[in-house]
This record gives sequence, structure tokens and C-alpha cells, in this order.
Amino acid sequence: MKQKKKDTIFYVFTVISCLVAMIVVVIAALLVYDKIKEKAAEKAQKEAQEALAQTPPLIYTQDDVDLMVTKAVNDAREQAKVEGEGAILSTIQERLAQGSTVMETLRPLYPDKLVISSGGIYHFVPIQYDLKMHERKQENLSVLESGELQYKVDEEVVTQKGIDVSKYQGDIDWKKVAEDGVEYAFIRVGIRGYGEEGKIVLDDKFTKNVTGAKKAGIKIGVYFFGQAITEEEAREEAAFVLKQIAPYDIDYPVVYDLERVSAENGRMNALTPTQRTDVTIAFLEAIKEAGYQPMLYANTEMLGVLVEMERLEDYEKWFAYYGTEMYFPYDYAIWQYTDKGAVNGIKGDVDLNISFKGW
Repeated sequence: MKQKKKDTIFYVFTVISCLVAMIVVVIAALLVYDKIKEKAAEKAQKEAQEALAQTPPLIYTQDDVDLMVTKAVNDAREQAKVEGEGAILSTIQERLAQGSTVMETLRPLYPDKLVISSGGIYHFVPIQYDLKMHERKQENLSVLESGELQYKVDEEVVTQKGIDVSKYQGDIDWKKVAEDGVEYAFIRVGIRGYGEEGKIVLDDKFTKNVTGAKKAGIKIGVYFFGQAITEEEAREEAAFVLKQIAPYDIDYPVVYDLERVSAENGRMNALTPTQRTDVTIAFLEAIKEAGYQPMLYANTEMLGVLVEMERLEDYEKWFAYYGTEMYFPYDYAIWQYTDKGAVNGIKGDVDLNISFKGW
């Protein structure tokens, strides 16, 4: 029995010794493995540092930097262009769907250009910021219930109400016109026919309109519808006007009405912008030399495309633009804003104007 017990104790002791030995071996193996890993890491780090030391640094010249910057800017512009074109197309689609005209749709998209339709073509004319600009603000323009326009500064009306008339308004009751608040009237002296002959003709109602307006206390200016194709003809037109207005006291400017006629035989239609400008200056200078205030009447097409506007910088302008938007950026003294106006004393439509300065 004692022998059996001794054998059992010996067996247990042997097993425990083996387990302890195995644990010691495992621990030793782990320690060796960690040491090997540490050595490997140190070696790898050393090799990396040696490799880095052997790698030359990246050096960029100014030209390299400029090229990289240019490429980045171009990439950004191209991306913006793609995104911008999509937004523009959406805007165009939306405005046209709302009933806007092509012109009304295009103009806000080109703030630094005048968008002008002339001869069946859309012209995108760069604004010449070195020319005189008006400083008026759209929010200062008031539209009355009657449709008339007024321009205010500090809530005070600073414009004068005016009309322009010819034989097409028939017999005018100038007393009623004055009572309706009209302060001045431009009266047509005559025209040069736009056919081949180009005959100068006195307006049938000129004398009656001048005397009637003056009697009613309305200030008057005059205009002549020109179709001269040479400077000599322009001076002939001016001489005709000066002869007709000589008996009267003219308060407002003497105007050269410069228009592109729709008829195919329009005498001035074939002129170049330079020729048309030469003719216009010849008329205006003749009026100026006679002691009157010269003025040019024209619309956006004429001023933006058909004449050399920079050469007309020194002359007062009467600008024709039908609507309430102050689209034209250049300076002008008078604005003809509708040809469908109504004034007491005149049967039918009449042109309405506001003047930003008085004479």
C-alpha cells in the first residue's frame, strides 16, 4: 500500500515537472520571438532611413510651380465652365418658359455687353466704360398708374414730362396738353425722303404746332428726320431747319433724328458707321455754329452698332427705348420711353418722354 502511494506521488511530481518545463520552454520561445521581431524592426527602420538618405529631395523651379498653378486654375475654370453652362441653360429655359422674349432672356446674362438685334443678327457689343455713363438707379424710377414715368431723387421728382409730335397727331389742343402736365414738346420741322430722290419736305403742322405750344406756355424744341448720305446733304438739312425756326424762340435743343428705316430703299441704310457718324456730326456742328443746342435722337441699335458712338461723346442725346428698364448705360439727357402714350388734347397715341435736365 505504501509502495503504491509512493508511485502515485512520483507520477504526479513527474507530470508537474513536465508541465513546468513546457511552460518555461514556451516563455523562452516567446522571448526569443519578440527579440527577433525587435531586431527585424530595427533593421527595417535602419534600411528605410538609409534608403531615404539616398533619395534626392524633390526640387521645383519657378517655371514648374507656374505650370502647376496654371493647370490647377485651368482645371478649376473648366469645372466652373461646365457647371456654369448648365446653370445658364437652366436659366434660359426657365425665362423662355415664363414668356420672356429672346432679348429679355439674353441681356441679363451679359452684364458687360449690350445685346442688340440689328439686321436679323444679335450683336454682343462690349460696353465702353471710358465713355460718359449715367449714374441713375433703377429703384428711383417710378411708374405711375397712367403708365407715365418719373425719376426721383430723395423722393423729389427731378424729371420733366414731354412729348414729341408731327403731322400724324393731327390738330392738337395745346391748352389741354399744358393742363395735362406737359412741360415741353419737340415739334417736327420736316423730313428728307428716304427714297432715291431724297427731297426735303416741311412738316404740314410745324407752324401751327409751334405757335400753339408757345401760346399755351409749353417750351419747345424741334427735330428733323434726316436721310443725308453725305456731309454736304447733312449741312443742307441743317440749313433748312435753321431757316424754318428763325422766327421762333426755341427753348429746347434742335435735334437730328437718326433712324434706320425698314424700307429697302432707305437712303442711309447702306452707309457704314463711319459715314453715318460723319453725316451726323456735320448736321450737329452746323446747328451749334448757329447758336442753338444740338442734340442727337437715336435708339440702342443706332448708338450701339450703326454709328461710332465715341465720336459723338460731346453731343447731347435723346435716347429712344420703349419700356421701363434703364438698360442703356451711357449718358443721355432725354428718354423717349413709349410711342403709345396718351395726353389730353391729342387724339390717338403720342410719344412720351422724360427729361433729366431742363433748358
